[in-house]
Amino acid sequence: MSDTRQPIIEAAFDDRASLADPTTADAVLSVVADLDGGRLRVASQDADGSWTVHGWVQKAVGLYFAVAPMETQNAGPAQSYDKVPLKQGLEAAGVRVVPGGIVRYGSFCERGVVVMPSFVNIGAWVGSGTMVDTWATVGSCAQVGRGVHLSGGVGIGGVLEPPGARPVIIEDDCFIGSRCILVEGVHVGKGAVLGANTVVTASTAIIDVRGPEPIRSRGIIPPNAVVIPGTRKKQFPAGEYDLPCALIIGERSEQTDKKTSLNDTLRGFAL
Repeated sequence: MSDTRQPIIEAAFDDRASLADPTTADAVLSVVADLDGGRLRVASQDADGSWTVHGWVQKAVGLYFAVAPMETQNAGPAQSYDKVPLKQGLEAAGVRVVPGGIVRYGSFCERGVVVMPSFVNIGAWVGSGTMVDTWATVGSCAQVGRGVHLSGGVGIGGVLEPPGARPVIIEDDCFIGSRCILVEGVHVGKGAVLGANTVVTASTAIIDVRGPEPIRSRGIIPPNAVVIPGTRKKQFPAGEYDLPCALIIGERSEQTDKKTSLNDTLRGFAL
């Protein structure tokens, strides 16, 4: 991705004094405006299915907090005092936000996204038909695909620094069960299903237990995998303890799809 604003953002990130130049400040504001409008993304998928992180865009989001002023914002009787306003134009965008749902400026939701009382942070991208269920959190710069269900209480971590660090990526058609936590750049492949309370960090052991021998990996849930929380033994000087892990126990099936499609009716009423 080539963008004439990139060298301006890169230079400003190294020398914050340059933000006093209106041209530099305008470049920062325009990048965040493009994120808000879906014209730019922090990370994008390449033709071969791999993902590229645009670190300079992350830098622009970080610089936005140095450029934007603190403002009092009123939403009916509720008041906030912050640098990032709420996202506007939801009706025209076809995004349903239930009272109590918060979608911040600088994030983008495609048409048909449903946001229950939950939180979508600046820099995030959420695809069409996705349900962000009650008390779920989509962290800054997280990338959530189309037709995804983030169940109640799901925590998707955010990342702004170091620039270039991979955000959490959830590809299309995934089901993320209640109270799951995904942080530190974890990548969930298309169609994967994560059972309730599954926690995956960059250091969490992901163990495929479908064969005669366990296969261990970290950071990436393969496409269509069915994953549940588990434990593994580890020896320490003080004794042996159980550490959390994620177990790949199968692949998505028609029966699994039936269990994970409970909110299709709600999606059907999306604008």
